[in-house]
Amino acid sequence: VGDRQDSNVYIGQKLKSATEVGITAKHVKLGTDISESALLTIVNQLNEDPNVHGIIVQLPLDCNTAIDSDLVTNAIAREKDVDGLGVVNAGRLARGNLDCFVPCTPRGCLELIQSPRGAGLASLAGVSAVVVGRSKIVGSPMAELLTWHHATVTLCHSRTKDLAQVCRQADLLVVAIGRAQYVKSDWIKPGAIVIDCGINSLPDSSRASGYRLVGDVDFSEAKSVAGAITPVPGGVGPMTVAMLLRNTMEAALAERDKSLAGQTWKLSGIPPVPKVPVPSDIDISRSATLKRVDQLAGEIGVLPSELEQYGHHKAKISLKILDRLSSAPDGKLTFVTGITPTPLGEGKSTTTLGLVQAFTEIGVDSCACIRQPSQGPTFGVKGGAAGGGYSQVIPMDEFNLHLTGDIHAVTAANNLMASAIDTRLFHESTQSDEALYRRLAPKDKPFTEVQQRRLQKLGIDKKMPSELTAEERVIDTSDRFLRDITIGQGPNEKSMTRRCKFDISVASEIMAVLALSTSLADLKQRLGRMVFGLSKSGAALTADDLGVTGALCVLLKDCLKPNLMQTLAGGPCLVHCGPFANIAHGNSSVVADQVAMKLVGPSGFAVTESGFGSDMGFEKGMHIKCRSSGLQPHSVVLVATVRALKYHGGGPKILGGGAPLPDEYRRESVDLVVKGCENLAQHVAIV
Repeated sequence: VGDRQDSNVYIGQKLKSATEVGITAKHVKLGTDISESALLTIVNQLNEDPNVHGIIVQLPLDCNTAIDSDLVTNAIAREKDVDGLGVVNAGRLARGNLDCFVPCTPRGCLELIQSPRGAGLASLAGVSAVVVGRSKIVGSPMAELLTWHHATVTLCHSRTKDLAQVCRQADLLVVAIGRAQYVKSDWIKPGAIVIDCGINSLPDSSRASGYRLVGDVDFSEAKSVAGAITPVPGGVGPMTVAMLLRNTMEAALAERDKSLAGQTWKLSGIPPVPKVPVPSDIDISRSATLKRVDQLAGEIGVLPSELEQYGHHKAKISLKILDRLSSAPDGKLTFVTGITPTPLGEGKSTTTLGLVQAFTEIGVDSCACIRQPSQGPTFGVKGGAAGGGYSQVIPMDEFNLHLTGDIHAVTAANNLMASAIDTRLFHESTQSDEALYRRLAPKDKPFTEVQQRRLQKLGIDKKMPSELTAEERVIDTSDRFLRDITIGQGPNEKSMTRRCKFDISVASEIMAVLALSTSLADLKQRLGRMVFGLSKSGAALTADDLGVTGALCVLLKDCLKPNLMQTLAGGPCLVHCGPFANIAHGNSSVVADQVAMKLVGPSGFAVTESGFGSDMGFEKGMHIKCRSSGLQPHSVVLVATVRALKYHGGGPKILGGGAPLPDEYRRESVDLVVKGCENLAQHVAIV
């Protein structure tokens, strides 16, 4: 902050040394008029940048406004506080916990004292040490560092009585009092080690600069008495810079090791105690003790800058996390599928969540990846998809309903495209080609990017207009009266009526595309290639031809980020996308699996589920999702309940809708189970 000459010199030395050893260093130079809040904002941005491993604030601050330098220094994240001046690192050092960043000057002094190339005093046990100066940057942390290396330390300052006498008792004398040539030779015990941390300027007409640099010790006198002494300049100063670079390197290595090796999560939470009889699913969900989603994210290694909260218990994870963890090893991927389902569903989601909760219980990092349910089935016979009993995503009402609005965004994108198709047909049918062309491409404006792509597709390479002479709408509700409707009956639609229908939102091709996309660019390309019909000449027409690709992408840009929720056991669950398996690929998103595999690490498990039976969702997961993304499962869980085996073995029809189960499903019937195993065997063969 500001433009102090001495600070610029120090910063220049640090930048030069960093470049020499291969460390990328950047000087964020700020004006003297910067406010405290603006400075704190910049510090927080650097805290959240995973590419930044060390941050220092050059003191003193040269500013015209009142800024609390302690507040700014303490705002630096502990793991990036390479100057070691924040309260956490300083507090750890004061209490003898050397798992911290030691301030650079004291650490450099210790290196000079102990190194064979320095004073060579490898062991400080029992050594009488005197530190003159009590600043929080040098004196106080130096005394603490020597204390925890078992020296007998006396901390002095300018008001210490008989200071010279105290200094004469020292085998090791460290001076950082900020006064030029303050310590004289008669203060020094013969043969003592003297570390001079001061740097002061004295007028000197014999030098071009008009001054010379001296330390806090009178070097010319002391060198004949001391056993070893550091010069000024060229002694402690270079070591301070060297220790700054070492601290930065250690911070980078710690972050790398954490990413590569992975660390077992320390998940908090209070799993519910099972009750008999088992309460309803909603009662279990509402009685659970929830933790904040930002706390869960921190426990599993998601940075604050990678988290976008939607309330207290759900959030989106930015795909920036995949860039940060790109070199980290993946965890193991497990697919959960099932035999042919019954009208009541047979618990693939429940099994997925139960498996992940069991892993959590035994201390194995694991993350569930499941689809977001549609409101159609949620309000229908089948109900929600948050699991059941004591294997649930919570809170289940938020999970089953709007969540973070992804399905609503898909609905909006789909209906925008459907509207654009009808509108384009209307204009092409009701006006001349010339009039439509003037509307689409005003002659004084260049073609848009999407128009140029369309022209190139037609073999036309032009930049300026003057150079040239049935998607269905969707709704996320099972509304049977929208299955067959008539549109275009208004008087302004010029009798362009037609019969059409509403599909359910998750049946939209856009949902299937979203689940397969791995980046915003990939999503845009996939959306642009969606075919909605044929031209009169029989050529395929795409969303890109319609010119709506960019608009669709804008509506869906946040939908590409997986949603983070929690299980009843307090573990993570990524909820993302919900394409049906009977008309699409029936799996949650590729990016959710990728994020989960990075987070759990090489010893953990990402557990994902496929819709319907293995002959639908699982096969499509293998042939479409895995082939598209390169993901490969390490194991597969096949869900088969006794009820489903009886059903496929010839049991009576299951009605659903709250109707009681026939007696065959409530009593032992080995024959039905055996016959149903034929269905099970077929699904095993598919897997």
